[in-house]
Amino acid sequence: MAYRSTPRTEATRLAHRERLLDAARQLLAEGGYAAASIAALADRAGVATGSVYNHFTSKQELLAAVFRHVAGHELDAVREAVRAGSGAAQQVRALVEVFSYRALRTPRTAWALLAEPVDPLVEQERLTYRRGYHALAESVVAAGVATGELPEQNPRLSAAAVIGAVSEALLGPLSPVGERTDPGPVVDGITALCLRAVGAPAG
Repeated sequence: MAYRSTPRTEATRLAHRERLLDAARQLLAEGGYAAASIAALADRAGVATGSVYNHFTSKQELLAAVFRHVAGHELDAVREAVRAGSGAAQQVRALVEVFSYRALRTPRTAWALLAEPVDPLVEQERLTYRRGYHALAESVVAAGVATGELPEQNPRLSAAAVIGAVSEALLGPLSPVGERTDPGPVVDGITALCLRAVGAPAG
């Protein structure tokens, strides 16, 4: 007879999986992907090393799952802030400021999400979420052009420029070997640049 999981065993399995994901998130925040070895993950989660493979076929699959969770949470926070904005200028400001301040509050995690070298499985997740930010910015710019708040432009191109500018400008402050600086002037500068890029008033 084939084995059938019971609600109790399934709950236990899901709890173990969540412990592994929590451990991976902690290690990612502390030392990036290099810190998240299978042995370290198992030790942090309080499980046997071999049991990790009961939930994930490889370390890469586990890290991709962690990336989806963390990056998805960040994207949701930015989307919520953008939705709360009134008009294109406020929404562009919200997108840039919320993304930037959240990244600068957790620099090691943000560096892992944005720039740390990763295997192809995690890189695919990174590209997926980058497209999510592009789509969000494009929708804001397109709506602003439609209402006349923003000048005529290619929303897709402008969105790519905004997301690229934000990501590139944050690399220095987020770098594990970079100096930590006051986030206020950094975010203010990035925001002003992005507002000018789409033709929005800075005030």
